[in-house]
Amino acid sequence: MGHTKQIIGLVILVVLCLGAAAAGSAATVPQIGSWYTALAKPSWTPPNWIFGPVWTVLYVDMAVAAWLVWRQKGWPGAQVPLLLFLVQLAFNVAWSWLFFGLRNPGLGFANIILLWVAIVVTLVAFWRQSVLAGLLLVPYLAWVTFAGALNYSIWQLNT
Repeated sequence: MGHTKQIIGLVILVVLCLGAAAAGSAATVPQIGSWYTALAKPSWTPPNWIFGPVWTVLYVDMAVAAWLVWRQKGWPGAQVPLLLFLVQLAFNVAWSWLFFGLRNPGLGFANIILLWVAIVVTLVAFWRQSVLAGLLLVPYLAWVTFAGALNYSIWQLNT
C-alpha cells in the first residue's frame, strides 16, 4: 500500500472518530451547565473539564488502532474487525444521546453495557490483526469501564 494512500486512510479514520466525538458533543455540551450540573453525583466524579481532553486522546487512539488494522490488509482483509469498530463507535455516539440528549441515565447505562461488550469484541479482533492496535484500545476500555461505573452511580443517585 502506497504512502499517500496510508496517510489518506489515517486522515479519514481520524475525521470519522472526531466526527463521532462531535456528534456526541452535540447532545452533551448543551446539558453540562444545566441538567448535568443539577444531578447528584458520587464524590469520585471527575471535574467536567477532564472529559474533553480524555475523550479527544481516546478518539485519536481509536482512529490509529483502526488505521493499523486497515493498513495491514485493507478493507477486504479487515472487514470484520473494522465493522466491529464501526458498531462500537455507533454505541459510543448513542450513549451521549441517551444519557445527555434524552436525559436518561438508565438508558445510558444499558447502552454503556452494550458499548463495553462491543469494545471488548473489537479489541480482541484488532489484537488478532495487530497487537499494537489492540493495546491502543485498552485505555478506551478502561475509561468506558470507569464511565459505566459513574453512569450507574448517577442513575442510582437520581432515581
